[in-house]
Amino acid sequence: MGAYARWHVPSAYAFFAGFVGNFTAFLHKTPYYFGAIATIFRPGPEPYLLWSTHLGQLYLGVDGGGTRCRMRLTDQGLESIAEAEVAMPSNLQVRNGDAAHAAITRLTGMVFEQAGLDMSMARRTIACFGMAGARMKSARDSFSARPFPFRHVQVVDDIDIARAGAHGGADGAVLIIGTGSAGLGCRNGKRLQIGGWGFLLGDTMAGATLGRRLLRKSLLAFEEIEPPSPLTRAVMERFDNDPEKMMLWAFENEDAAREAEELYGEHSASPPIGSLHARPVDYGRFVPMVFDYFDKGDPVARELMEFELAAIDQFVQWFLARDIRNIAVVGGLGERLLPRLMEIYPGIVVPPRSDPLQGAVILAARSGTT
Repeated sequence: MGAYARWHVPSAYAFFAGFVGNFTAFLHKTPYYFGAIATIFRPGPEPYLLWSTHLGQLYLGVDGGGTRCRMRLTDQGLESIAEAEVAMPSNLQVRNGDAAHAAITRLTGMVFEQAGLDMSMARRTIACFGMAGARMKSARDSFSARPFPFRHVQVVDDIDIARAGAHGGADGAVLIIGTGSAGLGCRNGKRLQIGGWGFLLGDTMAGATLGRRLLRKSLLAFEEIEPPSPLTRAVMERFDNDPEKMMLWAFENEDAAREAEELYGEHSASPPIGSLHARPVDYGRFVPMVFDYFDKGDPVARELMEFELAAIDQFVQWFLARDIRNIAVVGGLGERLLPRLMEIYPGIVVPPRSDPLQGAVILAARSGTT
């Protein structure tokens, strides 16, 4: 009997613990279950959801980029209820914001369906859209004036949600170092932005700028104006050692032409000027080669890395001069450089606390209290 008891007591305890855990989870989800039942058994234009009181205020965040758009719906505690993503352009400069509006409209239906919520609940939802192409106030105001089903809509630049997410809404700065680049800081409620002027005028830290610099140096080396290296030779081999092919790639880019047809084909007799040129993302695709050859000790790769770190240092020093001493780094290129940057700037450069989408939710919650 003693052996029997010794074997069964732990089993009974495990069973009881599992039962309590499952029952607790059931209680936590009960409002969701009853909400679905209420929707079925109380028909009408605005079904009364039994769990609406449980949910309280709803918040919705959007992270809209050049090629995709993401949305997160949360409860009043900023805990995610539903998330969705679509591969649709949502830059406010594309088709005057029509593409972004279509993406957000589609995502709204997706997240409310996923959450088991009737669309009437959108009227008690406060939203914040962090959008690419929203640097200009006129673009933000125009987009926020469009018809949306939410109680309140705030439109901000995508760097605002990146900064809010990186520091959990607290003071601090963020450097976006991806295909493009920019910096934004906040100190005692004051917003301090630097960069973000685009590929042609700015983006000094950007992967696109680094990739373009690599191509330029490869051409200079090919023409024996500068010393070649294994890296520059590898770049030229991609174009069959033919500078004219590189030139055609830059000014009559096939990928850019396809994108222009998708974005503008139905709305314009001819694509906008420059829409056939290689895009920033096309130049950015050469950046992995810089890292690969840097690890091999390539002299041109080392020079390019020094150029990149010097560009980043300008932004870091700008924020330090304004007494902002916690700087998060985000973006594809930034993530790859983060370990090195944390060594160069110990205690100053830090990883982000959360993603830009959560930053949008944080800003939505704040806009609902102002």
